Amino acid sequence: MSSSTAPLRRVLVRRPPANCSDWRALGWRAEPDPVALAAEHEALCLLLEEAGAEVVVAPATGLDAIYVYDPALVADGRAVLLRPAKEARRSEPAQLAPELERASVAVVGPVEAPAFAEGGDCFWLDERTICAGLGYRTNRAGVDRVGELLDMQVESFDLPHLRGPAECLHLLSLLSPLADDVVLAYQPLLPVRLVRLLAERGVEMVEAPEDELASLGPNALALAPRVALLPEHNRQTRRRLEAADVEVLVYRAAELSKGDGGPTCLTLPLARG
Repeated sequence: MSSSTAPLRRVLVRRPPANCSDWRALGWRAEPDPVALAAEHEALCLLLEEAGAEVVVAPATGLDAIYVYDPALVADGRAVLLRPAKEARRSEPAQLAPELERASVAVVGPVEAPAFAEGGDCFWLDERTICAGLGYRTNRAGVDRVGELLDMQVESFDLPHLRGPAECLHLLSLLSPLADDVVLAYQPLLPVRLVRLLAERGVEMVEAPEDELASLGPNALALAPRVALLPEHNRQTRRRLEAADVEVLVYRAAELSKGDGGPTCLTLPLARG
């Protein structure tokens, strides 16, 4: 089922590496503690299992690779290997391919140069439509190739410049679908056409607070319709979601978020429904 919010049944994660010495070269905001990072990741896996998902754990490769949503996009048991714009991550799609095959997910093709695309810029509007952000991490050739390989319509939207190409700004940095009729979003930075599209569909928008934009407040993983997973430090976002009748589960992310990755980034859904 092509959905960003149906009940999560199966999900792939990648273990953190023991050696995190390249954190600065990869643009992490601070040095992670490898032991604490591994412990937080293990706790996240247990939480996903308790929420009803089968967790497929892939071995460690690089530090950025824990953000496993970016190198591939999976729909209906098929996967497209994406092409990250971040050069240090270019090897990740090929490294992920055998893990997907072992998980019985068929790789239907790659995104190749000069196109580039990262998973953090994509979500499903409905079963036949992908919403994609166009910015410094994903270009039009990339989303066109994704649509071609998955035989799906793609609605693309220009993302803001904000702090420029060095910043990791994805569409899912600004918006997270939590049910067919509700999204969590930081509306001031959303593309106007996307805001209008969601309004036309009657989608409620829960506003993420500006104070938690830098700590990935708008980034939440739907475990089921109106059941969201958040890092525990985004307390204002949690209160706003709960006031909108969204159930919230939290995980510790003091180390996991140092590379600007939230719960959607840390997980690659393989099956929903």
